[in-house]
Amino acid sequence: MSTDATRPATTPLTSQSLTGGRLPGWAPAATAVTAVALGCAVGAGAGLSSRIQWGLIAALLFVAGSYALAAKVEGTRQAKDRLATSLVWVCFVLAVIPLVSLTAYTIRKGAGVVDATFLTHSMNGVISSEPGGGIYHAILGTLEQVGLATLIAAPIGLLTAVYLVEYGRGRLAKAVTFFVDVMTGVPSIVAGLFVLSFWIIILGFSFSGFAGSMALSILMMPVVVRSTEEMLKLVPGELREASYALGVPKWKTIVRIVIPTAIGGITTGIMLAVARITGETAPVLLLCFTTDVINTNPFQDAQESLPLYIWHQYSLGNDQTYARAWGAALVLIAIVMGLNLIARGIARWRSPSQRAH
Repeated sequence: MSTDATRPATTPLTSQSLTGGRLPGWAPAATAVTAVALGCAVGAGAGLSSRIQWGLIAALLFVAGSYALAAKVEGTRQAKDRLATSLVWVCFVLAVIPLVSLTAYTIRKGAGVVDATFLTHSMNGVISSEPGGGIYHAILGTLEQVGLATLIAAPIGLLTAVYLVEYGRGRLAKAVTFFVDVMTGVPSIVAGLFVLSFWIIILGFSFSGFAGSMALSILMMPVVVRSTEEMLKLVPGELREASYALGVPKWKTIVRIVIPTAIGGITTGIMLAVARITGETAPVLLLCFTTDVINTNPFQDAQESLPLYIWHQYSLGNDQTYARAWGAALVLIAIVMGLNLIARGIARWRSPSQRAH
């Protein structure tokens, strides 16, 4: 009797028996649309006046619906993955909505004021309650103050990071790291008060754009140190060892090998630090004072800046000054966005993958 007749019949293995069901690609989008519709219906039916409450209800329905649908079709294991993915999407939307709404609201309030005249004239001789005037003197002051702060903070931050990564050992390196961490959390008003006390009250110098630049450099320095330090740590140790094996001194290895390799990330960190200090108001309010005229000399007399201009115009409290404040805010946002785009472009341009091509 053949043994083949006694073998049980086997079912051929298929991809369906191994993987189970799968939701179609359009299922997450359909779930999101359904959740938004149900959230609006529940919010309206419950008499909730806040659209934020409607959005939170829709978010909860989206997360719950994604998990329930995936558990029914794909199984519990895949449903947990869908749950995590849906939570990430919800957090992303919650983070983007305030940014988009703020930008859209600023554009709506300030776009009607921004024109060639607004960008090329100062407030000299302009009555606050009357239309006219511009932000040229504030843009000039911001560029000069931020530029001076960068000239102060960037070299010091770079050299400090090089010391911590390449030479730092023992108590001194620990002390430097500790103070850099402390400076990272220092409020901007404290930096302004420090420069006010030392530079203006003790040494007797006058209010100026340079005084504001010194306070801004204090805020910028720890950001440059931290970003540069992380970029230098990413440079492969084999490059240093190969340079040392060829008899190249350590200082020349740092200058010729380490820093050029990390220059893309270093530049990006500096640009992000510049974008961070561009919108600071407290230090320039204490140290630069305010003026309606163009002052091209940052080392003498009061000098306006965009954050200070926004605060000053809004504090005057009439329709014309409100409009000018929103217009200046729109220009400031555009400058900060431009700096961030430049930083991303430099990072992409100097990335190892791009240099390899």
